[in-house]
Formats: sequence, structure tokens, C-alpha cells
Amino acid sequence: MPNNQTRVVITGIGLTAPNGNSLEEFRQSLLTGRSGVRKFETRYMGEVLAGVCNFDMLKYQKRKEVRRGTRAGSVAIYCGWEAVRDAGLDLGRIDKSRVGIYLGITEHGNVETENEIYNLQQFGYDLRYWTHHHNPRTVANNPAGELSVNMGISGPHYTLGAACAAGNCGLIQGVQMLRLGEVDLALAGGVSESIHTFGIFASFKSQGALASHEDPTKACRPFDRDRNGIVVSEGGCIFTLERLEDALSRGARIYGEIVGYAINSDALDFVLPSGERQAECMELALERAHIAPHEIDLISSHATATQIGDIEEAKAIRRVFGQSSKTYINNTKSYIGHTMGAAGALELAGNLPSFWDFLIHPTINLENLDPECSLNNLVVTKPQPVERIDYILNNSFGMLGINSVVIVKRFET
Repeated sequence: MPNNQTRVVITGIGLTAPNGNSLEEFRQSLLTGRSGVRKFETRYMGEVLAGVCNFDMLKYQKRKEVRRGTRAGSVAIYCGWEAVRDAGLDLGRIDKSRVGIYLGITEHGNVETENEIYNLQQFGYDLRYWTHHHNPRTVANNPAGELSVNMGISGPHYTLGAACAAGNCGLIQGVQMLRLGEVDLALAGGVSESIHTFGIFASFKSQGALASHEDPTKACRPFDRDRNGIVVSEGGCIFTLERLEDALSRGARIYGEIVGYAINSDALDFVLPSGERQAECMELALERAHIAPHEIDLISSHATATQIGDIEEAKAIRRVFGQSSKTYINNTKSYIGHTMGAAGALELAGNLPSFWDFLIHPTINLENLDPECSLNNLVVTKPQPVERIDYILNNSFGMLGINSVVIVKRFET
């Protein structure tokens, strides 16, 4: 039966980011200022800047499976298995029909279609050379479906197309399905293979929103006066979510409890964001968590280093939290670029260790703060020690005006 009072907790984290392939490695990179952005060669455009992952695709797949599937599928499979193992779960002892997979994506299928058309060109567009794997590679449910097939999970699986808000949306869907009683375990988060399609680079470039810098590690500059656009990146992060009573009954380690969330829409424009609607999304998440703004200890900002986007989010944060707020604010994209569908999940994961290591990782590459992005307690350059962190608020916003917010609380029995 549906129960909105059901407490849902995070018990496992699996991830691959441009600067780490485990939570421990990722966190260490965030505390030491290690960027994962580098030069990357892409079709038709030549050299661009991107966040590129370097995980072991063959850790949980055979070569034949990698060839048959997609990059996004391999990211999902790696992160899914890492999350399950991190949670101390044995899939052989679990009813797999009661496990659900909910993965956020920004886009899917572009990579495979571009590859096939490019290959077809080499053969004079003779359709005999078009792969019979194209359809299963390009359907929207592919990343979650590949994980389902690989793990033998027979419960529901699907991906949620929510632009750059998708990582949070995958997490929110997992919470809702657990509360509805539809599943007993949720694998939830987001994945991205975006750097393997030249189209996303070309589009951002045509918009004047593709980042450039002579030093790739300094290209992503959220809130900085000299920011000049987005660094496109790939990555993935999947959480294992369980009802609190189930987690406690098996003695699971608990990373945090999801106590609030919200999704809303700007209803404004294809690409221009609305700080007013973003503020309303944060306010709704706070209301559902039954807490006041001053109780949030850390805001993980979405800021992508676009001119208008950063300004609108700063306005939203100031509206909700006030100019004299004691809430700390940081940004993770400055290290890894914009991992699109994975961004919300990865950025939340990178901040969860603050609950126990009492450090807030800084925003890097912020040398000259844009006055229009002025925010109180913005953590810059070096980690900020704290006595305690009880609540983290995670912002994640996307094109066509979709906004998502997740609030996680330190777990205490």
C-alpha cells in the first residue's frame, strides 16, 4: 500500500566520474582539487574539452556484450554492480522481480545513430551495412534495460528523460516506487554518454555556450566573471535505495535518508531558465522535508558556467535562503564538467561524505566572482571544515525548464 511516511535510505553507491571510479576516489579528487577535464577529439569538430571516464568496461561484461551494447549501457552496468556490492547485497539471495531500475538520462540514441550514419557513408550509404543492433541500442530504455539483462533483474526498468535534471529524477522515482510498495529495492540515479555524440558539442558551440580555455582543467568556471560555457562530460551514478526497516533488518550501512524532493517546470522557454521557478522547487522540497531553509547545511549547486544559468540559480538561492544565510554552497561541475543525465546523482554522491568527514569540498576555478552570482558562504579553493552536517540540498535543473531538488539527511537511529 502507498505510504508517504515510509522512510527511504541510501545503502550503496556505484559511480564513474571523469576524476574517479569509486566514491572514495571521487571524493579524494574533490578534496584535493583534481579535475577530470581534458582535451578530447570528436568527429567533424576536432579537439574539444570534455570530462572523460576511464572505468573498466570488462569488469562486469564480456567483450561481445560491450560490442553489442552501448556506452551508456556499460556505464549503467558498471555503476549498478558497484552499487549493489557497496551495499553488501547478494543478488542470488534477492527476489529480482522486486527490484526496480530507474535511471535518468539527458538524451539517448544520438551516439549510435551518428555512428551508423558515419559508417554507412564509408560504404556509399548501402543499407546492407546498417547494423541490426541499432534498434535495441537506441530505444530510450536502453541503459536501464542493459542493466536489467546483465543483472537478471526482472522487476520494472526504465529511463527518465529529464534533461540535466535527470539524475535527481531517477532518485526521486526510486523513492516513490518504494513508498508505493511496487519494489523492495531500487537501483536509481543517472547515466550519460553525451561526449560520444558530436552533435551536443556542435549545438552548444552554435549557442555560444561551449567552454574553452588553454588549460582544460580550468575550463569549467561556475559563478566566475570569465566563465564562457559548458564542458560536456560523461559519467554515471547509481544508488541502492531501501526502506529503512529493510536496511536496518540486514544491518546495512546507511549513507543518508532522503527526506524531501520536488520537481517542477519553468513553462517559459526552451533553454532560458527561471530563477523564480527554481526557488519554488527548492521551497517545495523544504516543505515536504518539514524543515526551514536555515536548517540546510549545504547546497550542492547546479551551476553549469553559462552566463544566464548561473545568475538565475544564484537569484533563486538568495530568494530562498537570504543574503545572510549561514548555509554553505559548493559546486562539483567545476571539477568534472557537466555530466548531463548523471549530474544530479554524481554531485549528490560527491557531497554525501560530508556527513562523516566533516569537510565541504570547494568550488574550483572561481577566481573572480561575478557580482550577479554573489552568494554568502560559497566555498571556494580549499575544503571548508565543519562541526556537523545534518542536511544537504541538491539542485539539478535542465533544458525546457525542468527543475529537480533532493534533500538528504544525516541518518541517526
